[in-house]
Amino acid sequence: MIDIRYGRERISLEIPDAFEVIAAGPESEPLSDHRIGELIDKPIGTAMLEEIVSPGETVLFVVPDATRASGAGQIINLLVRRLIANGTMPYDIAAIFATGIHRPVTESEKAEILTPFIAQRIKTLDHASRDLMRIVNVGELSDGTPVELNRALVEFDRVVTIGSVGFHYFAGFTGGRKLICPGLASNRTITATHRLAFDFERQTRAEGVASGNLEGNPVHQAFVEAASKVKVDLSVSSIVNGRGEVTGLFCGDLLGAHIAACEDYAATHTVATERQYENVVVSCGGSPFDINIIQAHKSLEAASRACKPGGRIYFVAECGDGLGRPDLLKWFEASDSRELADNLANGYQVNGQTAWSLLSIAERFDVRIVTSLPDDAVGKTRLRKIPVETFRSEVRDLSEGCVVPAGAGILVRLRS
Repeated sequence: MIDIRYGRERISLEIPDAFEVIAAGPESEPLSDHRIGELIDKPIGTAMLEEIVSPGETVLFVVPDATRASGAGQIINLLVRRLIANGTMPYDIAAIFATGIHRPVTESEKAEILTPFIAQRIKTLDHASRDLMRIVNVGELSDGTPVELNRALVEFDRVVTIGSVGFHYFAGFTGGRKLICPGLASNRTITATHRLAFDFERQTRAEGVASGNLEGNPVHQAFVEAASKVKVDLSVSSIVNGRGEVTGLFCGDLLGAHIAACEDYAATHTVATERQYENVVVSCGGSPFDINIIQAHKSLEAASRACKPGGRIYFVAECGDGLGRPDLLKWFEASDSRELADNLANGYQVNGQTAWSLLSIAERFDVRIVTSLPDDAVGKTRLRKIPVETFRSEVRDLSEGCVVPAGAGILVRLRS
């Protein structure tokens, strides 16, 4: 018997004896406030927070939105207290949510991300990628792409980013530079940089674009270059467990702290398997990893690496927030992934690439999803929706396979 996460709940699943479990090692214990403070006092490539920020200067914290578990609340609570003790006034501190093209953060989510204590004591700012009144051009990428970012990044004296590191299916890893671009970028800059992930001639991912890979990854390189157009004074990259608690922390220079965190995360969350399986059960790891289908599909990518071509994937993803974007389903009007790729080439949009990835997997595997998404929406994606009881019954009767309890948090590699 195994419990797998589904949104904020769990599903108890009886698995056959022949099933294997593909997961990272035992979860680390959460870091205490004292230990986090010690790590903040040892920044990589920068001075300490109190040496960077002088009393009277304004400070902007850049934090993730509701689609990321980052432990930002615990971290910002400690940093704000240190700033105030150092002479910074609360009214000189603000936090902005790096939503990119995601929906705005709700008031209850703000309190959850920052903790109610902090959310009530500092200003909070919202980013909107299409709000040109809040966007400023800060330069160009080497290919001529305009870098348009939220005006707050240049209006505040000091900028501090806080975000977690995890695998990302085309940027290599989440966090770090992604908090600036695409997190606080304009729709035009987001579209241009995401477009680098796709090779339109070959109709597949561009060379170097892969989960867990930064070297030679054109998307990562574009994000780094875009983020370099503004000054980030201090960056905190966290590693969190399945409960969203901070278990690792790297502080310092935006790129240096991020790379150190990525290396640590990859070392502990890359799982090698001897073979691929006929049947794969994958959970995203619950909320917020399955908050919507755009976020949840990243776990389906992980499952596809563990499954034999033509095999069956049981995809457990609540998607309580729906699709993630109302225009996502229009891409599935294409007859197949090749036609969808042609549509992308003719009119690229960020979520079209997500749709292509999802449809490509649906064509190669028998994907059965346990979800709260409406039946008609699921049908358009070519996935097959099944009730929880059917899911339990079918898995119980399987002869072999594997379970991936937290697909969003691991990288599956076939051992050579």
